[in-house]
Amino acid sequence: MNYELFIARRIIASKEHKNSVSSPIIKISILAIAIGIVVMLFSVATGVGLQKKIKEKISGFNGDIQIINFDSNNSRVTVIPVSKNQDFYPEFTSVPNVKQVQVFATKAGIIRTPNEFEGIVLKGVDKDYNWSFFKEYLKEGSIPDLKGDLSNEVLMSVKTASRLRLGIGDEFYTFFVKNDPNKAPNSRKFVISGIYDSGFEEFDETLMIGDIRHIQRINKWAEDQVGGFELYIHDFDRLRETGFEVYEAIDPSLNAYTTAEKYPAIYEWLALFDTNIVVIIGIMILIAGINMITALLVLILERTQMIGILKALGNHNWSIRKIFLYNASFLIAKGLFWGNLIGVGLLLSQKYFGIIKLNPETYYVNQAPVYLGIPAIIYINLGTLLLCLLMLIVPSYIVSKISPVKAIKFD
Repeated sequence: MNYELFIARRIIASKEHKNSVSSPIIKISILAIAIGIVVMLFSVATGVGLQKKIKEKISGFNGDIQIINFDSNNSRVTVIPVSKNQDFYPEFTSVPNVKQVQVFATKAGIIRTPNEFEGIVLKGVDKDYNWSFFKEYLKEGSIPDLKGDLSNEVLMSVKTASRLRLGIGDEFYTFFVKNDPNKAPNSRKFVISGIYDSGFEEFDETLMIGDIRHIQRINKWAEDQVGGFELYIHDFDRLRETGFEVYEAIDPSLNAYTTAEKYPAIYEWLALFDTNIVVIIGIMILIAGINMITALLVLILERTQMIGILKALGNHNWSIRKIFLYNASFLIAKGLFWGNLIGVGLLLSQKYFGIIKLNPETYYVNQAPVYLGIPAIIYINLGTLLLCLLMLIVPSYIVSKISPVKAIKFD
């Protein structure tokens, strides 16, 4: 039987303890730990959730890795075509982390209606295009059908459709400037099959998705010529490493770059979230530890006579210190329980009801996304428990300074 744990449990269960001077201090300490856990869970869940959601959106519009002609200078509008007849298309077998390869091409144009006009970038895609991202954010209509002959159906964002006062089934003309500025622009008649809203305004304001064959005809490309290739990978954490592997595997006339290389400013901004999360967790654990130190010192002061009696009976200092550390562990565990209960409950409410809204112009999302796995919850709780206990080891040393004779007489 664990002697120290037995005494600690008796102290915790004691009614006298609940009505003692230390009771309000203990309650404050438990509250501090509970609040700290709620804040830590929220900071990790929303920080990681925002990182993942923004990265998913960037990949949804661009793929995880793009392969284009080396002379295209990372432009959003492809000018120099690439042949589809590549060893890595349609399957990139030489790099295991690559999940899917699909072709694309982009062309800048101007949409003209009787009352409005809007500059856009038409992204042409083929029959092999993965529509899962746009299906998630589809608000009205359906995905363009590209399986048959040349299709005039396009997918447009809510923002662009609203500015042009267009809806599902409406037809409009788009004018594309030719490579030769002396020639009149090409015009194409499109019909809106679907309207999407990703919340990523940088793309929503300009991007329209349609049949790649329009761009091939406007640019006078052959059927096997495209603007480039989009690659999706299995493990996004290996993005940088996979980017190097892809670059080494393709023809020297082609260039491969990751979304992190294409949008470095966004990824650097997202990296700051890691620092913020670490700082918040550190501050919360420090506050919880200070409160627990205060509670521990009060508990020791309140049990001075008991400490004197235990020393008189032959107990050594470390044994008595363990009694109070066990007592503190119970209080920490109680704070962790309530903190997790409240924190997880609030996170689930945010996940399913979207209570906290965000400005998409600043954060690229309409509401605070939540992502928190079971391992993260376990690490936060174990880390808080262990660090708080480590902080309590030094203050518990005060037990060794208590004299048995003076302690027994202490009142």
